[in-house]
Amino acid sequence: MIVRDFNEIVEKERDRVVSDADWSSVRLLLASDNMGFSFHITFLHAGSEHTFEYKNHFESVYCMSGKGTITDLATGETHAIRPGVMYALDKNDRPTLRAEEELVMACVFNPPVTGNEVHQEDGSYALVDS
Repeated sequence: MIVRDFNEIVEKERDRVVSDADWSSVRLLLASDNMGFSFHITFLHAGSEHTFEYKNHFESVYCMSGKGTITDLATGETHAIRPGVMYALDKNDRPTLRAEEELVMACVFNPPVTGNEVHQEDGSYALVDS
């Protein structure tokens, strides 16, 4: 059994917290935990815009708080993001996520991330051996 306290990770395990100017992510489960997926709580700053294309990963995201939109760049279809809404990037989709308010999201990646990934120029994470 794995038990982790989000608050302790934020305070004491800074290697599990990844961020840039527009977002931060607390990595609760990583590839090294051997669960087959990773689990993160991600904070997207109000007013920020993010375009992703996870060519090497699938991602499922559940909105815990905040307000925004996600646009599928292939179809132009836009969906509201608010607490209770989940989206899954199941076809290596390329969306743009806009945070109207700070978004707090629970994210699952498959394959799991190692914790050292940063977004590449194209919005993807490189596939890293764990």
